[in-house]
Amino acid sequence: MSIPEFWSQFVADLSQTSLLEFVAVISGIASVWFSRIENIWVYPTGLANTIIYIYLSFKSSLIGEASVNFYYTVMSIYGWVLWARKNEQQQHILQVTWSSRKEWVQEAAFFGFFYIGVFFALTNLKKGFAPMAIPWADAFASATAYTGMWLMAKKKVESWYWWIATNIASIPLYFVKHYAFTSVYYLVLLVMAVSGLLEWSRRAKKLKYAA
Repeated sequence: MSIPEFWSQFVADLSQTSLLEFVAVISGIASVWFSRIENIWVYPTGLANTIIYIYLSFKSSLIGEASVNFYYTVMSIYGWVLWARKNEQQQHILQVTWSSRKEWVQEAAFFGFFYIGVFFALTNLKKGFAPMAIPWADAFASATAYTGMWLMAKKKVESWYWWIATNIASIPLYFVKHYAFTSVYYLVLLVMAVSGLLEWSRRAKKLKYAA
């Protein structure tokens, strides 16, 4: 695709952006901002984002992304509970930490399990139910997102590595499916994920030295 063709498609798709997609993007950006500064508002704003995207994804036969956002919704409730827990001194129990070597292995296995599952599911669904699906790309975006959300609920620094991978995969994935505004949204999230990684690394290092 040439640059003029790319720009023409981008402008055309952007002009068709719905109010729902706009609200989802804004709430999603707010959610990532709150997660970067370790603020529990990451979850209520995130829930608004994921619920809307479940609807939009099903509407465009993006089954992998719909499943991701359903998973986000469930994990947002789970993470909300974990992040809200406090000890007798009214201090938050969960702190930002790095994963151990054993946890890294578990995370890789977690990713592999979901990648294989989503890939084969979409391969079988593509012909009849999800013609717009791109199994290998949708599976990668989904599996990295599953892993990132799981680790974010546990406040692991490594969650940001998975988010970065998700965002990189999602930018072209949504563009080719004519969700230009969402594609730009993932570009913004990519920048914010890098910032989040740096911020959480700083916090984990500070906590480690304070222990």
